[in-house]
Amino acid sequence: MHAFYNLVSGPLVWVAFAIFLIGSIWKVFSLLSGTKKKDGYVFTYWSWGHAIQSYIHWLIPFMSENSRQQPLMSVMTFLAHLGIVLVPIFTMGHIVLLEEGALGLSWIALPDQVADYAAWAVIAGCCFFAYRRLVLPQVKFVTSCSDFVILAIVVAPFLTGAMAYHGWGDNLLMTSLHMLSGEIMLVAIPFTKLSHMLTFWYTRGYTASEFGAVRKVYDW
Repeated sequence: MHAFYNLVSGPLVWVAFAIFLIGSIWKVFSLLSGTKKKDGYVFTYWSWGHAIQSYIHWLIPFMSENSRQQPLMSVMTFLAHLGIVLVPIFTMGHIVLLEEGALGLSWIALPDQVADYAAWAVIAGCCFFAYRRLVLPQVKFVTSCSDFVILAIVVAPFLTGAMAYHGWGDNLLMTSLHMLSGEIMLVAIPFTKLSHMLTFWYTRGYTASEFGAVRKVYDW
């Protein structure tokens, strides 16, 4: 077990970060170069003013029309995504590992209780998204097995992290599984639907620019 822990807390961390970084650069480059070849006019009418307005309206709950039409979905989506961002970056244990390891830097951490709540918000959100894909006909129709695999990839590091924090199960095992599942999620981001964390800014800005600068209407 100690050998497994040393593996996931050492070499695999660097491998995961390297694949994530290289894969993210590849994903963004492919998106931009593909656009330039097929739809080069996008860069002509790109409008940062419209893009920023769109970011604000789509990131804040109930500012877009679609958000107001699905209040429960909007709340769960917002809380889950907020937790996905806050927990990895602002959990004390993660900050200490980065300070002692690669970065040598530290920053303010969330209180442990808040980080725990945020982790459970992610877990609850993933369960809710899975339920929708199983029950709602319009969502079930466009759902494939890969969607559930992605939800499992997302929920695993938060569930194992919460279990390690609360002392459920063998602590060394839970910590090791937490690190391994986090590395799997990191590697998966550029190559799955999770890449929307990279492409959202472009696709939303593109849509907002087309609607605002060309059609003279809002996209929210």
